Amino acid sequence: MNISLELATTAYTASQLPDLPEAQIALAGRSNVGKSSLINALAGRKKLAKVSATPGKTRSVNFYSVSPHNFYLVDLPGYGYARAGHSERRQWGILLEAYLTRQPRPCALALLLDCRLPPQPPDLRLHAFACDAGLSLLGVLTKADKCSQCQRADRQKEWFELLGEKPLITSSEKRFGIDGLWQRLIAASGAVVTDVPPDGVQGV
Repeated sequence: MNISLELATTAYTASQLPDLPEAQIALAGRSNVGKSSLINALAGRKKLAKVSATPGKTRSVNFYSVSPHNFYLVDLPGYGYARAGHSERRQWGILLEAYLTRQPRPCALALLLDCRLPPQPPDLRLHAFACDAGLSLLGVLTKADKCSQCQRADRQKEWFELLGEKPLITSSEKRFGIDGLWQRLIAASGAVVTDVPPDGVQGV
């Protein structure tokens, strides 16, 4: 897909959140879910989002412009990082909540979920928060290349019961599911999607 993804602006506090008229789709997940790797896979570049061996490095809200579809992907701080201090986790939570509850709301929240793990308490809490806030949810299973087909099926079944639809299976390393994810993100933004090939499960 001929899509350009570029970092537009960054906010470290709620007061720094920009007032942008374009549609926005938030990306959220646990601190080691592979969010930065997924952003790089979506961009088709290795170093757009910094990938660190230490979880919890994303401590800001990062706005990526999507061209030519004219909307933003918004990278939210990873949650559930146990080694972060209490005050640090509290600040991340304040920033995340401030973004998700402000007006206008994001068009959707892409909830990134580790394909290797059953639903985790932090994921379930964010799911409940998003439902209470009336946010549209898109489930995205990451790291599918590290799971068996049986594990992937189990995760889809577990999250289908919560989301009402099967989460999309992706692998940043194998670039599996990336075109399908773009298709869903563009559709959620309200832009028109054309000529997107379906993703199969081969090669994962």
